[in-house]
Amino acid sequence: MSETKPVPDIVIGRLPIYLRALNYLLAEGQTITASKDLALRLGISSAQIRKDLSHFGEFGKQGMGYDIAHLRDQLRSILKADRVWNMALIGAGDLGHAIAHYAGWEGKGFRIICVFDNNPQKIGRNLGRFQICDIATLAERVRELEVEIAIVAVPAQAAQSVVDKLVEAGIGAILNYAPITVKVPAGVQVQYIDPVIHLQRMTYYL
Repeated sequence: MSETKPVPDIVIGRLPIYLRALNYLLAEGQTITASKDLALRLGISSAQIRKDLSHFGEFGKQGMGYDIAHLRDQLRSILKADRVWNMALIGAGDLGHAIAHYAGWEGKGFRIICVFDNNPQKIGRNLGRFQICDIATLAERVRELEVEIAIVAVPAQAAQSVVDKLVEAGIGAILNYAPITVKVPAGVQVQYIDPVIHLQRMTYYL
């Protein structure tokens, strides 16, 4: 029996883009769409969209297109975005404040439930609806609150130490805002958000 080939990570990376587009289409009152319509909206070829979706089954009928609500629900299930994921935020500086107050997490399957910092002047104070916890208690709190995802918003020089603590605490997915590449063991997912990298990519074309 042949083994199922793993889905390329670049394909997984496009699924949330498709999901976002489908949510907008539903909000606009549409019920049916086609790969060519998604292609025009997203700047991704219709052939690529069909190929990406084919990794997970057949979701549309030729000549009829996709039922938007059904495809949306299927993608949410594939991405495990049909449940709520508890997240920890590490770093209560300016960036941490912005992340903690970002309203876009709710309703998308993600929920920040605790915030950590190592600054004695911040520990115990409130950040919005959160009380800032001492990072020394991270492992205990993460396990107690069943946190599965962490957001790292600390200076670059502190990022690896923080990530090590998160890995030791059993965190399996990390969104890293620190402008540095961190080392993690196999099985731990890391995604990076560094606006400077994206800006530099654009300035090449200016």
